[in-house]
Amino acid sequence: MPLTDLPLDQLRAYRPSVRQPDDLDAFWADTIAGARAAGSGTEPVLVPATTPVTALDVQDLTFPGFAGDPVRAWVSRPAGATGDLPAVVEFIGYGGGRGLPGERVSWALAGYVHVVMDTRGQGSGWGSGGDTPDPHGSGPNGGGWMASGIASPAEHYYRRVYTDAVRLVDAVRTLPGVDRDRIALTGGSQGGGIAIAAAALVEAHTAPLVAVLPDVAFLSDWEHGTDVAVGGPYLELARYLAVHRDAVDTVWDTTAYFDGVNLAARITAPALFSVALMDDVVPPRTTFAAYNALASADKHIEVYPYNGHEGGGHRHWERQAAFLADRLA
Repeated sequence: MPLTDLPLDQLRAYRPSVRQPDDLDAFWADTIAGARAAGSGTEPVLVPATTPVTALDVQDLTFPGFAGDPVRAWVSRPAGATGDLPAVVEFIGYGGGRGLPGERVSWALAGYVHVVMDTRGQGSGWGSGGDTPDPHGSGPNGGGWMASGIASPAEHYYRRVYTDAVRLVDAVRTLPGVDRDRIALTGGSQGGGIAIAAAALVEAHTAPLVAVLPDVAFLSDWEHGTDVAVGGPYLELARYLAVHRDAVDTVWDTTAYFDGVNLAARITAPALFSVALMDDVVPPRTTFAAYNALASADKHIEVYPYNGHEGGGHRHWERQAAFLADRLA
């Protein structure tokens, strides 16, 4: 498989021009305040999950997300753990759901409270499914979620998803056995993009995080990603614009509110990113665009020159675990 983007030295210097909404901070402040108000009368609910896994305590979490909508997550922790543990909140790749209880165990086996968020409306593209519908409609979008609600940032799909992610962190901070001041965010592909957005919004509207760990992250530099992508969800936007030829400015004005480049500039937490230079789903320049925009003083990126969208796999998870342990120490 060939390299899919610019040479590495150019990627390290890549700082694209991304549209900057004047009301970006106000838009998200109003959105999050509205979600918190809508869910103010609904407490997160934890119930034991049915699973053959016995080395972990696994629970089914329901919490109020965007507009107070019920959103599901799995919570796993070492069985019999006492005291408050740091938490790792994970977001899922495009089209996937939270899967089955006990399916994702690495972080809990490493001694963390591990929380995996279901992505509303997804869960039927791969994996073991999801349990969270998206009750909000949108105009024509050509399939997928990239162009869902594209005519307005207020209606766009990722406004709901990013808000769910912030509200999940709100919920995790209230859970028994969680150290509310030691929370990290992670995810791969779409999950990495959600982690970037959530980190920015949590730090702006809640409290500092101990780390953000996006892996082969999607959802940054949307306009240029669509220009150069050879596969993956960015092509949904290309197909949409091939039909809606007069909507170019509308599309990029809307997506600017959800672009990881704009949001990463608001992150100060320690950050470990990864990128794969043969990735034909997420153009490497889009990941570097977000990484290079970070406000974090403590930031690092692992480059996997000969990997595709699988990135560094479990080897990279080991690096994430070491990075997080160092920051917690």
